[in-house]
Amino acid sequence: MREVIVIGGGVVGLASAWWLAEAGFGVTLLEGEATLGAGASFRNGGQLSYRYVAPFADAGVPLKALRWLLQKDGPLRFRPEADRRQWRWLAQFVAHCNAHTHRRTTARLLALGELSRTALGRLDGILPKDEFAWREAGKLVVYRSPALFDAAARAAGGGEVLSAAGCVAREPALAAAQAVLAGGVFNQGEAVADCHAFCVGLGQRLRAHARFRGIVRGQARQLLVEHGKVRWLDTSAGMLAADDIVLAAGIRSRTLAATAGIYLPLYPLKGYSLSAPIRPGDLAPDISVTDFERKVLYARIGEQLRVAAMVDMVGEDASLDARRIAGLLRQARAAMPRAADYEAMTAWAGLRPATPGSAPIIGATPLSNLWLNVGHGPLGFTLACGSASVLADVMRGVAPPIGMEGLGLGG
Repeated sequence: MREVIVIGGGVVGLASAWWLAEAGFGVTLLEGEATLGAGASFRNGGQLSYRYVAPFADAGVPLKALRWLLQKDGPLRFRPEADRRQWRWLAQFVAHCNAHTHRRTTARLLALGELSRTALGRLDGILPKDEFAWREAGKLVVYRSPALFDAAARAAGGGEVLSAAGCVAREPALAAAQAVLAGGVFNQGEAVADCHAFCVGLGQRLRAHARFRGIVRGQARQLLVEHGKVRWLDTSAGMLAADDIVLAAGIRSRTLAATAGIYLPLYPLKGYSLSAPIRPGDLAPDISVTDFERKVLYARIGEQLRVAAMVDMVGEDASLDARRIAGLLRQARAAMPRAADYEAMTAWAGLRPATPGSAPIIGATPLSNLWLNVGHGPLGFTLACGSASVLADVMRGVAPPIGMEGLGLGG
């Protein structure tokens, strides 16, 4: 039996560990935090967007970014770093900002998303969905600009195109925003869930798996390479070794890969969320809602309203920015003033490891026993189970059910 160490106890690392154990590998999980799912998985937006995927890189985004930077509560903030990784990533990102690449990446993400939806369904008998507040609520994307709404309506496919009044009829929590809406597109089948609760639940099942060796609490520090493979993994808990190593440690993956001479095109896109309790009588949304221009999403997760937004390009700084939280709160109060108890809200920030083109990197590296499952950006929860099943197939030498073009190291 091949033994594997999975580095990273977030949703992608845990899913990787589970699918590898199911595929016949002996699995050890290395996690530096005291709890599972403590990083970008902790209080993310909670949307499982299998049919609505929007790669960040698109035609016109660089010009839009300049406008966003000038807006008080705009979706983007940028702080230049004396770190060539930031500038290298930005150059690659701009190269991806064209319609052809956007369409190609969207197709890849849709295929991986559908695989992930099916893969998550295979956990039903093992991890009941009510343990992580899963609901198939549908997703409503609302638009403020008539031009953007018209374009979205033309490309809606199987989505239901709604006027501003139709949006409010479909989701009454949007009543206060009706006057500023041009319309929206509603899609069935999209879901919301608590990513952290999913991590905790899957971690519990993993501990009981016959091929799971246990969790090592420690930080990975260096990959020690001999003769084209990782011979040792240097960690704060001591030196570890295995037949295979899987790197699924979020943004920390890029620094760790660099110790083995491998460049990972990852950058931490910092996002924020608010969680506010829903009281009896509150007009909380039942449907998952995304405000397209503001890049703000609203999701009811259990008895909490989750409001998530923003992309801050400020390096590996996960601290809370009070101004950004205040701005997000202003937007939530304006759009859905009666949705939850905003006075009792809690705030969070996390680093989402993104590739320049928005597609994750799954599979092999130049080292024969080092494997990757990284770069999911804001779609980590959505794509985790599908990515893990693909990784398990690749590591077993089995052809995955989807094409791997554009999903490997090097694109």
